[in-house]
Amino acid sequence: MTVTYEAAVAEVTGPGQIYETAQADIGGVTYTVFKHAPRSMRDVFRLARMRGDETFFVYEDERWSFADVMRHVDALGNALVDHFGVRKGDRVAIAMRNYPEWVVTYAAVLSVGAVAVSLNAWWTEDELAYGLEDSGAVVLVADGERVARAAATTRRLDTRILGVRLEGTVDADVTRWDDVVKPDGVPLPDVDIEPDDDATILYTSGTTGRPKGAVSTHRAVVQALMGFGCRASVDRVRRGGESAFTSAPVFILIVPLFHVTGCVPVMLSCFAGGLKLVIMHKWDPERALELIERERVTNFVGVPTQSWDLLESPRFAEFDTSSLVSVGGGGAPAPPELVKRVASSFKKAGPGIGYGMTETNAYGPQNAGDDYLTHPTSTGRATPILQIEVRDPDGTPLSAGERGEIWLKGPNLIRGYWNKPEATAETIVDGWLRTGDIGRVDDEGFVYVEDRAKDMVLRGGENVYCAEVEAAIYEHPAVYEAAVLGVPHERLGEEVVAVVYVRPGHTLTVEALQDHVRARLAPFKVPTKVLLRGEQLPRNAAGKILKRELRNAFAEPPAVPST
Repeated sequence: MTVTYEAAVAEVTGPGQIYETAQADIGGVTYTVFKHAPRSMRDVFRLARMRGDETFFVYEDERWSFADVMRHVDALGNALVDHFGVRKGDRVAIAMRNYPEWVVTYAAVLSVGAVAVSLNAWWTEDELAYGLEDSGAVVLVADGERVARAAATTRRLDTRILGVRLEGTVDADVTRWDDVVKPDGVPLPDVDIEPDDDATILYTSGTTGRPKGAVSTHRAVVQALMGFGCRASVDRVRRGGESAFTSAPVFILIVPLFHVTGCVPVMLSCFAGGLKLVIMHKWDPERALELIERERVTNFVGVPTQSWDLLESPRFAEFDTSSLVSVGGGGAPAPPELVKRVASSFKKAGPGIGYGMTETNAYGPQNAGDDYLTHPTSTGRATPILQIEVRDPDGTPLSAGERGEIWLKGPNLIRGYWNKPEATAETIVDGWLRTGDIGRVDDEGFVYVEDRAKDMVLRGGENVYCAEVEAAIYEHPAVYEAAVLGVPHERLGEEVVAVVYVRPGHTLTVEALQDHVRARLAPFKVPTKVLLRGEQLPRNAAGKILKRELRNAFAEPPAVPST
């Protein structure tokens, strides 16, 4: 007998269950919360101590056990307090590649009551300077490349540096990791951490303007983390209590740790759940296939473009991917064609997607299994602790099926933006987060995210949702990657344009692609201009396509003055 989603949620969140829910007042607003959640992330990390010598993560040829990691967490926690003078509430910035030390630093910073500031490792010197100055970080923990890039700023701001995996001689102002992080068994310093103390600052992707520092409390991160575990339990109940795994889950980290997806649902889920995490130095589809086979990876979580990359690898068939159970992620809508390809290309793995943001700690509706195959353009249904509404421009809730801005409410939301009260007030209203995303919720409760409000094309009074047009374009066999956007038009206000990366070995003309879209969508949705490229589209560090850069390709050249 098939268990409905609603019945499974009721069973998993009922009285006496690990994921039992209750009502709680947080800052004068009532939320639904997980009743038995740990008080702080320090308590979450404590769970790892029970795992002993079990492997936590694999990085290149290194294997770290949970015991190894926690010894280093304790050692760094003591170094931060005793050597660097870090106190509760101080900001400690992290800027490095996906090294094991990133994980250790994050856990140590939160465990001593400080605030972990995740800086984008791709940032330029100017951008790093902005992040360090904006956050007021007292210490920067960074690898060699980032140490060099931030050196002038740290001197100007008197920010101390702890260098990781440094080569050769370094500036006298830089403290080497090995000189102060001594895993000698000394326990963490005692500190009392409250659920609503600040825990993290993650900077928004910043595709437009300067990024904002999204501040989460310990409660927000813990509730999001439990939310992912709760959803896994709901799925298990719907399968009749059977696990989708024949062995312990193994995650592969293919996105940056400074991005919320890599940090919370991937790294922290492994930390809390006692799971193995395979860390990639940088994204490379062939290397990912090697690691999937070698480490028997079960969960592949990234952005849709990475799933495409994996499937399009010319060496895909050479590797054993039979261990995979789930292939998916979030960060952008997945074209229905990708959903079908994932479902048909792996022995056991099913497609999955989640709708989360930096501001939600990546937690939100999730779609997988049969639900995803029957609703391939949906990001899933509401979750036990998260309320979802679709509202009109005046903030009035709309009925099922009506399009509007998606609003979210839950204990997993950020408390606001660092030192930006105006931006906070604009985004968080009476405990509700204005996502800036346009979408709808159908009669069954499935959520459809159709576009960013600012990226929706308003063509001659008609709304064109870019994700819908992109989905149609992706159905063409010669298309590897596509982005649809709006550019100014004198008569229509905006016109629909597309940038397409043509699959290597295939040919495609603008006219053929337009005919392909015209056969699937209304005429006003067909791109009037198409730019065909022989290279992949530009992405930010989170893997999202940078539409702002692509929009510049359609800018009219300046007029040449007559002589």
